[in-house]
Amino acid sequence: MKIKTALISVSNKSNLKKILKVLKKYNINFISSGGTYKKIKSLKYKCKEVSDFTGFPEIFEGRVKTLHPKIHSGILYKRSNKSHQKILKKLQFQSIDLVITNFYPFEKTVNETANHKKIIENIDIGGPTLVRSAAKNYKDVVVISRIDQYEHLIKQINFYNGGTSLEFRSRMSREAFGETASYDANIYNYFNSISKKNIPDKLIIGAELIQKLRYGENPHQYGAIYSGNKNFNLKKLQGKDLSYNNYNDIFASLSISKTLPKNKGTVIIKHANPSGVSIENDHLKSYLSAMNCDPISAYGGVVSCNFKLSQKIAKEIVKNFYEVIIANGFDQSVLTLFKNKKNLRLIDSSKIELNKNKKITSGINSFLMQSTDNMFYNYKSYKIVSKIKPSRKIMDQLIFSLNVCRSVKSNAIVITQNNKTVGIGSGQPSRLDSCEIAIRKMRKFKIKHNEKWPLVAASDAFFPFVDGIEKLIQAGVRAIIQPYGSIRDKEVIKFADKMGIVLVFSKTRHFNH
Repeated sequence: MKIKTALISVSNKSNLKKILKVLKKYNINFISSGGTYKKIKSLKYKCKEVSDFTGFPEIFEGRVKTLHPKIHSGILYKRSNKSHQKILKKLQFQSIDLVITNFYPFEKTVNETANHKKIIENIDIGGPTLVRSAAKNYKDVVVISRIDQYEHLIKQINFYNGGTSLEFRSRMSREAFGETASYDANIYNYFNSISKKNIPDKLIIGAELIQKLRYGENPHQYGAIYSGNKNFNLKKLQGKDLSYNNYNDIFASLSISKTLPKNKGTVIIKHANPSGVSIENDHLKSYLSAMNCDPISAYGGVVSCNFKLSQKIAKEIVKNFYEVIIANGFDQSVLTLFKNKKNLRLIDSSKIELNKNKKITSGINSFLMQSTDNMFYNYKSYKIVSKIKPSRKIMDQLIFSLNVCRSVKSNAIVITQNNKTVGIGSGQPSRLDSCEIAIRKMRKFKIKHNEKWPLVAASDAFFPFVDGIEKLIQAGVRAIIQPYGSIRDKEVIKFADKMGIVLVFSKTRHFNH
């Protein structure tokens, strides 16, 4: 199919000169409007303005430019249909064989301003309409909807001497409908956000492919990662490509480390569960405390530090095997030190923010959607229910424990001491089993209660019976935090008072499946 006339209307005018040069080489005529017309003219190429082509002026401050029967007839008529040919000839309309466009930067505008009027004016109407017309009639028309498609178009035109293949037009059509769908999704989700409608009538996700993965959780599964934010911000500095499981562990580690006090937290993750978490002003001590919580489980895991990594800490890290190291930046000496570890992935997380959007999980022909559980807590989020009141130091330790606990797979029990985890029980059908696992890990590394730094524990949900609390107390735990809501809450409080421990109720439950 030879191209005779191209309609070019782009918001982003990058690389336009390159494509114009090739089109001119094959005597393809240009039609354009507004800023694109001025740009083409400034590059010394002949171009017919849309208003001259249609015989109708642009109106309403440019809101109506390409929305004209002469434009869309030239795109949509079937070249092989004699009836269509007769109508086009009778109306004296002209064929348009190539449409090149990209849309107003709606998503960028939303990210940069809260000015509703400015956001509305960046909803593109003409561009998506042109794309849909051209994409529908892909058997006869080429549609280019992204700048990164220019090179592919140039290769096609050069190879086919001013034309394109049906296979190429079909592929560009598919990608074009993806562009309009994603664009509309962003607009829809913006209107939902300002309407404060937490659960919309339709769930529409606009996300772009970031990377194809070698496979999913297992080699027989395919995998990929998508993001609804073009500024993904997860910057890999070195190492092998990230796998599905790597990403899963990275998200799990950041969900904890980003909620810890700034510039002092270390998290080590294995299979999306923390094996050790610590907060210390001394960064080296922070890492060592997290690692020593469970050094066996830490092997082959992901280390996440919410501080800049120095050479002093890096020298300790290289003594163990890890898949991924995450930090809020790396000293140059650290990058040099890790250079020989070519498979080790280094991730700079300094520009990553916690997900404020919904959490979506796929089910059987369905999706489960909920808000994310990453809110920050203060003392008003809890209620002290025991006769013995916690000191400020113990209360801070309890809050730290629950903050870690909410990122552990349920049922979850976390025992901490001196701002570090010392025993974690996760993923058990029985809360009592999780208690036993946490205690067993604690004892394995010879952690004991002491008066200066008492052992404290957190549970992601309430204890339905006193047996779990009893086991923790027998292991040396002196303060416990758990959500309220059991019909036996009073029995639990009474038992805590009888045993002389601190008991605090959280106002929120934290199941994590």
